[in-house]
This record gives sequence, C-alpha cells and structure tokens, in this order.
Amino acid sequence: MEAITRVQTVIRFREDVLNRARYKAKQQSMSLNAYLEHVVEEAVKPQIPKLPKDFKIIPAVERLSGIMPAPTQEQLAADDRLAYIYNKGLAV
Repeated sequence: MEAITRVQTVIRFREDVLNRARYKAKQQSMSLNAYLEHVVEEAVKPQIPKLPKDFKIIPAVERLSGIMPAPTQEQLAADDRLAYIYNKGLAV
C-alpha cells in the first residue's frame, strides 16, 4: 500500500461553519481535521457515470467475461467504481 502524503495548509472558514463542523466531527468521534478531510474527499471524488437502463454491452466485450476472476466482497466494498461496474455486468 502506498504511503499517503499530507500537506499542511491554512483555510479560513466562517465561524458558524467551523462551529458546525466541530460539532459534526465530535458527533462522529472524529478529529476536526479527519472530518474536514472526509467531507472534502467526498465532495471531490470522481463521479461514477450513470448508464441508461437500456445500455447494452457489445458482444465483443461480453466474450471477455470470465477472463478475469470475480472480485472478492472486500474488493467490491473498498471500491465503489468496481462494485458499480461489476454489478452492472451481472444485471445484463
């Protein structure tokens, strides 16, 4: 696993926003830093594209199914994009 590098920074918040963030962090038994990092991470994470319900996988791609082993439940739980793609493939 790759080491995570953190950079110290200074950010200005309105006092009422900071107080609400402190309250939410305390409710979740998190430090303010951990809570803010989590909130920002959620806000900027890549969005999983929404495919139309009638989306069809082309036959050439369907033939590739089974080449790779199915992901484990742990892998699916750790990666939302993988879970989305894998579950979409099962629904076809």
